[in-house]
Amino acid sequence: MTQSIPKFTINAVNLASPRLGTKVIQASDEFFAPKERLLKDEDPIFIADKYDDHGKWMDGWESRRRRDDGHDYCIVRLGAQGTIKGVDIETTHFTGNHPPEASIDGVLSDNGISEDRKWINVVPRQRLDPDAHNFFKAESDERFNTLRLNIFPDGGVARLRVYGEPLSEWDQTNPDGEHELSSITNGAKIVGYNDAHYGSPWVILAPGRGQNMGDGWETRRRREPGNDWIVVALGAPGLVERIEIDTAYFKGNYPDRCSVQGALVANGVDILQDAETWPELMEQKKLQMDQIHTFDRSAINVSGPVSHVRLNIFPDGGVSRFRVFGKLAKE
Repeated sequence: MTQSIPKFTINAVNLASPRLGTKVIQASDEFFAPKERLLKDEDPIFIADKYDDHGKWMDGWESRRRRDDGHDYCIVRLGAQGTIKGVDIETTHFTGNHPPEASIDGVLSDNGISEDRKWINVVPRQRLDPDAHNFFKAESDERFNTLRLNIFPDGGVARLRVYGEPLSEWDQTNPDGEHELSSITNGAKIVGYNDAHYGSPWVILAPGRGQNMGDGWETRRRREPGNDWIVVALGAPGLVERIEIDTAYFKGNYPDRCSVQGALVANGVDILQDAETWPELMEQKKLQMDQIHTFDRSAINVSGPVSHVRLNIFPDGGVSRFRVFGKLAKE
């Protein structure tokens, strides 16, 4: 049985994605399948005739059958701390070996794992369906950087997705230096877009380069006049000094051209409606397949700080990463 996709997933970031640097740092047991598979971005697969030294190969994390009164758990260190809207404890391909129940606890800690940490319940103990997406709304609005997935009593989980909003405290050791204003780990986020037929839009703000053509934002083939666009709220207002457009792995489907608009947006403004009329930060530039395009101050029109930017692609296509660098605006 598969649940319908809940609203809390819309425009949310998967805080448990390895793209953000998230890692599984501890598991009570991983006899049948290693803990690292729990966080893979790819959908789980099933290979009927694949076995390893411990038994049936499964695409996920799976513990052995417990013979005591305890339960198994996995501790995940998020690459970016944030607030959580909801989770998906996915059991796809786990049928007679899925956990009957699960819960999630969280903590904000700079000291790694310690015995005296005070866990906060994020998702109370819930029944899990086999071979399914199990969506649950978060019960806490606090900020977390470490999560503990508890399964009762044992079994296998294919994937853990944690939908939320990354939050950041800006590094003030170099307040006058250049910062990646568009980094998702610095609190930037996607506000909206006209199309996202392929990929996940938020990953264009993630660290590192794309790993394949699915690791980016890609629109459908446009059959009508116009162009595609995506709007980003920067982590903090700033003066833009450099822009990067990375088309890694996009070859026959990269955009022909791009431009960037920007504005310092006041609270209460209809951002998506007004974005089309924002001043042009960078006029249309030609793009090439599978490469990083860097545009410095000579290509950027800086008239003041901006808090939001709109990336326009002409007419359509795929972008792996979009980066906006600049200095923090003075208060």
